[in-house]
Amino acid sequence: MTETKNPFIESTEKYPFDAIPFDKISKEHYIPAIERGIKITKERIETIKNNPAEPDFNNVILAMDSSNEELTDVTKTYFNLYSSESDPEFKEMAQTISPMLSELSSYINMNTELFAKVKAVFDKKDQLNLSKEEARLLEITYKGFVRNGALLSDDDKEKLKKIDMELSTLGPKFSSNLLNSTNSYELLITDRDELKGLPENAIDAAAFRARNKGKEGYLFTLQIPVIIPVLTYAENRELRKTINQKFSSRAFRDDFDNQQLLKKIATLRHQRAQLLGFKTHAEYVLKERMAENPDTVMSFLDRIFEVAYPAAKNELNEIKQLAKELDGLDEIYPWDSAYYTEKLKQKKYSFDEEKLRPYFKMEYVVSGIFKVAEKLYGLHFEEINDVPVYHKDVMVYKVTEQNDKYVGLLYLDLFPRETKREGAWMTSFRTQGLFKGEVIRPHISIVTNFTPSTDKSPSLLRFSEVETLFHEFGHALHGLLSDCKFSTLASPNVYWDFVELPSQIMENWVKEKESLDLFARHFETNEKLPDDYIQKIKASENFNKGNFNLRQLSLGYLDMAWHNQDPSLVEDVAAFEDEVSEKTRLLPKVEGRNTSCSFAHIFAGGYSSGYYSYKWAEVLEADAFSLFLETGIFNKETASSFRNNLLSKGNSEHPMDLYVKFRGRKPDPDALLRRDGLI
Repeated sequence: MTETKNPFIESTEKYPFDAIPFDKISKEHYIPAIERGIKITKERIETIKNNPAEPDFNNVILAMDSSNEELTDVTKTYFNLYSSESDPEFKEMAQTISPMLSELSSYINMNTELFAKVKAVFDKKDQLNLSKEEARLLEITYKGFVRNGALLSDDDKEKLKKIDMELSTLGPKFSSNLLNSTNSYELLITDRDELKGLPENAIDAAAFRARNKGKEGYLFTLQIPVIIPVLTYAENRELRKTINQKFSSRAFRDDFDNQQLLKKIATLRHQRAQLLGFKTHAEYVLKERMAENPDTVMSFLDRIFEVAYPAAKNELNEIKQLAKELDGLDEIYPWDSAYYTEKLKQKKYSFDEEKLRPYFKMEYVVSGIFKVAEKLYGLHFEEINDVPVYHKDVMVYKVTEQNDKYVGLLYLDLFPRETKREGAWMTSFRTQGLFKGEVIRPHISIVTNFTPSTDKSPSLLRFSEVETLFHEFGHALHGLLSDCKFSTLASPNVYWDFVELPSQIMENWVKEKESLDLFARHFETNEKLPDDYIQKIKASENFNKGNFNLRQLSLGYLDMAWHNQDPSLVEDVAAFEDEVSEKTRLLPKVEGRNTSCSFAHIFAGGYSSGYYSYKWAEVLEADAFSLFLETGIFNKETASSFRNNLLSKGNSEHPMDLYVKFRGRKPDPDALLRRDGLI
């Protein structure tokens, strides 16, 4: 058998737009390509370090910034597929790859001679006549060294290196455990009577899943599109309880238990922060955020809490009263909450979200996000079939603007499968900016787990799924419209509590008639979404917002609790979480449930000490969208300002400075509470 070329190392057939050759990449290609990329990077670092010329921006900062290009190509591909299309063997490679990358990071960041060169350039920055973007890259490079141990003693550098090596393997392990725990559960129901109340399409989907597994009946898993209809509509309380309990105990006290793992992750982060001179991991992280410190975050969360908690309490009393009226319940539990909340919504607004589904066929919604982007920014999206994909479900679009100017590629991967982690996210295979000597355009990807089609029905999305697609598309626009010289600074590489602004603001267009009229049509009759439905969407917009805010606050508080103290003192994960959650708990405590063990955002993603960012960015987007409402949601001047001052700038300037350029002032801190009808 002849060996195949490694496409990461040897030149192979080029695809349009230099697209990733997924069809030529095999598992065995990654580690050799990463080893080669690390070798090349180290050789370039040694050249920079040993250069006898006087250190300047080009021979130190720019040279460093472009030193790992071959490696980045491989690692971006590997870790993107790790989340979206990987089997256990593929995932296991992370236990080899992550320590290799951690070792390289330590080799660079703790290199005394290299740091001396960076510091020499930084110390004379005012004499170098740098552009604003060059000055920003210099500042970030210098801070990056300091924040990664450059000023530590040799002994402490070695301690930091060991911590980073260990942490590099624990995040992927947490994620793998969560996915395995999620995939390990299936519930087969053979009696259709047990499914009363479930929408017909949810029942059809359950039957379709069962047939695909060679079983008779109705198969339920813990995928989000599966459990939401059950918890929202199933009259069978035991079914709701079973599904809710299983979902809320993933990776907790089962074969894939994450308790010891998350304690280890949090403890190592704390030790790392202390080595670097910070009291806690939260203090370390927030030093480079808009919030700046834990006190600001806690004050921010508390401000929302003092308004949201009493509102949530009142909302829950209404829900309890309805549960008593309808079914004689004296108490409701977590598996009752969504069910009776939906009943109350229907009673107050005559609004059943399931009736919206026929108007949100997946293809129509995708067309809708493109039409909105065209009206706002003059973008055009053309599906192409001449570039490879990593799974048959993935669609690829060429993005252009005026005069057919190429903007980038957009990959859409929308449906769940067992090789994909839960949730929805935007990522990039190529970031905009300098790459191999030229400024390239980005390759952006949106990955979700939406309601798939069945043999009886096309993919019809819930309204919340439509909001999610618009959210992730906002992230995608941030990446696609980046216009920076250096990829390190390019969108969406911005402060973590700023990165959600472009995404969350896009959700607003889903609730506006002018936008919905562009794409919301019945999949069978082609009838537009009726005006009275749109009015009900608007009327119910602030329904249950107290509880929604409280849920987000509970996660923000839990994140800060793990990361703004010494987590090694935590003996019992469940008891610790119960204590933290007491402040925001309205429903009775139920044994066997745990959020921390499945909290991938903070233990396997980039949100540690940053989950508050969702609420923080909601303040920004509520304030920012109010300008669109004043001028018109498709006002070209406002959209152009948002693009030029925010989307295109990446991290080339401080985010508050960029925001002020767009809005003409700093954000109104109460904009979110006012928009949510809480004040």
